This record gives sequence, structure tokens and C-alpha cells, in this order.
Amino acid sequence: MNQATLHQLKVFEAAARHGSFTRAAEELFLTQPTVSMQIKQLTKSVGLPLFEQVGKRLFLTEAGRELFATCREIFNVISQFEITVADLKGLKQGSLRLAVITTAKYIIPRLLGPFCELYPGIDVSLQVTNHEGILERMTANLDDLYIMSQLPEHLDIQFQPFLENPLVVFAPVNHPLSTETNISLERLAQEPFIMREPGSGTRRAIQSLLEENGIKVKVKLELGSNEAIKQAIAGGLGISVLSRHTLLSDAHQFSILDAQHFPIKRTWYIVHPSGKQLSIVARTYYEYLLGAAKRIVEEEIIQS
Repeated sequence: MNQATLHQLKVFEAAARHGSFTRAAEELFLTQPTVSMQIKQLTKSVGLPLFEQVGKRLFLTEAGRELFATCREIFNVISQFEITVADLKGLKQGSLRLAVITTAKYIIPRLLGPFCELYPGIDVSLQVTNHEGILERMTANLDDLYIMSQLPEHLDIQFQPFLENPLVVFAPVNHPLSTETNISLERLAQEPFIMREPGSGTRRAIQSLLEENGIKVKVKLELGSNEAIKQAIAGGLGISVLSRHTLLSDAHQFSILDAQHFPIKRTWYIVHPSGKQLSIVARTYYEYLLGAAKRIVEEEIIQS
């Protein structure tokens, strides 16, 4: 192992975590042949096969599993060292790794901009994914902080609510229901629905409400992003339930229907695994986010 490099270990860890050379290459911005070559050289250093392929699937060998666990320990030690160094340097430089739920991408970049202006030496990595993706990243301890709406029940976490995230019924601006009030769920169920993909926290919230009231809707489309859903709504393909914050840039294209049981009250939380040592950068952004969210709420009260 004396000839193994840190770069080779990073490539191996990504390939082992994804179970795919292709996805590891995408994450690390490398070509697949480069990933294969790095794994081959590392395998030669170890002296035992690290992966085995069964059909089209890639599995770790026993040696591969041991090395994967070792890599996680190594990267955790390096991460702790980076935290210590960042603390010693103060906030002049450092890194901040954030993972946010899809709907939060409409609000978090607005809050990141001023923070980056205050601390230009900080490099920010922002990952946007759905609820299941957030849980995977949290389990793998890939980020400093997580922004999500639905708290996991099976993970030991610390969390802090910081901003409301109401879910409302979106329809085209000229939809016949846009002038009605107190619309029943039964009436909404007569409209074609556009849903987020399975695994989305928004979809879980909608399905829970419908099941509680014994309502079934006609799902015309399933789409994997809020932007795609908004385009479909604007095109007259149906109605949907989305976070009110997704209206920030194009409110003139949509109506928010006055429907019973809506808005569905949800909250965004700042989350990190219990026991995780936050860097001074992460702690500072944590406090900054709480203050910035408070200002947003105050602005909304004034506007209303």
C-alpha cells in the first residue's frame, strides 16, 4: 500500500459508494477510463481484487469492503484536520459543504450570496437532491449541513427549524378554478395532477393528505423537478402541489388555488448528524441562516 495515493483512494471510495465506475467518474469530473486506471493501479498496490462484476452489477470483494471502511476512516481524520486548520485560520478561508432538498434551491442561493460576499475566501459546495438523496448523503457524512423539510426517523440527528415551507396548489393563471374559493379535495381530484417522483418529500406530503381523506387523484405526469412541473402547469397539462417559494421568479404565470386543507404546513430545518463536529465556517453559516430567515419572514409580513 506504500504506492497507493490519496487520489486513488478517493476514486475507489466514490466507485465503492456508488457501485459504479461511471457514476464515480461523474462525481469526480473524471473520464471512466481514468477511474478504471486508478482502480487498477490501486488493486495492484493492494495485491487483491477490490471489485467483482456479477452480470452488469459491481460488488466489493472482502478486501474491497475492508479498504472501503479504511477509506472512510482516513477521510474522516482528514476532514477533522481541515476543521482544525480552518478554526486556526478563522473565517478568512475554508470550505462549506451544503446539501439541500430540491424545493430549497429557490431560497438557499438567495441566502448564500450575501454570506459569500461577507466571506469571499470561503468555497461553497451546494448539492441539490430529493429527500432520499439527502438521507444517502447524510448517512455517508458527505456534507457539513443539510436543509430538508421532512426529518428522518431512523437517523440520530440535531436539527433546528428556520423557515416555513408551505405547500400550495398550483394551476395555470387562467384556470377555471382560479376564481373559486374553498375548493374541496373532491373537486381537485377531478383535475389531472402532475406529481413529483416517488421519493420526493413533497409527494409524500400530498399522498398523506389524500389518503387521510380517502381521495384518489388522476396522475397524468410524474416529473423529477419542480421546474419541469411548473412548465407542465403553464402548458395547461394539469395542476400540482408545490412549495410556495417556487413562485419567486414567475408568479405571473400561475394561480394559487384557494383549496381546503391547503396550504400544507411544512418547515425547513437545518440538520446535521448528532456528534458531528461543525467547523467554524459551518457554525457561522448556521447562525447566519437563522438570522437571514428571520429577515425574510419580517419582509413577508410587511409585504402582506
